Amino acid sequence: MPGMKIGILKENDGEKRVSMLPEAVKQLIAGGAEVLVEEKAGLAGAAPDEGYAQAGARVASRQTVLEEADLLLSIHLPNNLSAIPSGKWLCGTFQPLFRFDAMQQLAEKNTTVFSMDMLPRTTRAQSMDVLSSQANIAGYRAVLLAAHLYPRYFPMLMTAAGSVPPAKMLILGAGVAGLQAIATGRRLGAVVEVFDTRPAVKEEVMSLGAKFVEVEGAADASLAGGYAVEQSEDFKRRQQERIAESIRKADVVITTAQIPGKAAPLLVTEEMIRSMRQGSVIVDLAAATGGNTAQTKNNETLVVHGVTIAGYSNLAGEMPFDASRLYGKNLLNFFALFKKENSKWEAPFEDELIKGTCITLNGAVVHERIQTLLTK
Repeated sequence: MPGMKIGILKENDGEKRVSMLPEAVKQLIAGGAEVLVEEKAGLAGAAPDEGYAQAGARVASRQTVLEEADLLLSIHLPNNLSAIPSGKWLCGTFQPLFRFDAMQQLAEKNTTVFSMDMLPRTTRAQSMDVLSSQANIAGYRAVLLAAHLYPRYFPMLMTAAGSVPPAKMLILGAGVAGLQAIATGRRLGAVVEVFDTRPAVKEEVMSLGAKFVEVEGAADASLAGGYAVEQSEDFKRRQQERIAESIRKADVVITTAQIPGKAAPLLVTEEMIRSMRQGSVIVDLAAATGGNTAQTKNNETLVVHGVTIAGYSNLAGEMPFDASRLYGKNLLNFFALFKKENSKWEAPFEDELIKGTCITLNGAVVHERIQTLLTK
């Protein structure tokens, strides 16, 4: 990447991750790039400024990074978009399907935006898939959080004082987070049931030692990139009946279902929460888009009808070192698609992966889905 200046920004308050750790920065520099890192950008993720300096980066103020870098890396969209100088490249996970007005604002500043959460979820893109790498961590962390909040044991115990039955765990959604939650729950000794609208995941679920809860007649989700899709009203009714039956027996529920660009589907109703026994726990990973339960509040833990409901969509951020390490590796693999010729770094916009993530270019919003949202 000869001649390219890459700037790593400190995240907004509350986010412990950073776009790249020193080990990834070292690889960028070895490729010929110059890297600037905002002061204290990686401190919460166990990456002090000294680590970046030793890797060959220049640690500087936010203003210096914004002014001098050609490409700015930031996991979340920076709070103050007006502070970003015109003509920059910006790469992160910016939720453009929800923040399309911000995308328009950046386009007007002639900012070229790459949003990694829009990466086509194909086999070729797996090594760059930040959603999967972060969801894997979130699924693991969700079970640990549930175990912390649950007032009983997870595993079955046989003691002289009596026997303790294993916790019954229900996982709604068998995507990357759900599958990791299954594996973690089973390792902790829980009995796990899993519900998903996609019959194709049944084999994976069962291979991890969980029972798959089936409801026939689901809409085909094979082209949805691993996400849930809208279902018919008849299916939703039968789905709720089946989930209600499983929830009444569950001690712990992990919910993960999300639909890109839309509110998370309501899977756990008020009545279902009432049916759970005192001390049960729900961890809702879809909290940022409305949540999968009727009582979820994002970034809050509350007790409703004796059930603890924890709504946290950024549990990956609670393991900032490994989350940042994997995120940075995803970015390195993505940047490998770019062309480096004549001391310039050029994006091959004809590449399906580059095209899929590119939201704004040459002063305009170019991503078709975002264009549609802006014209509504």
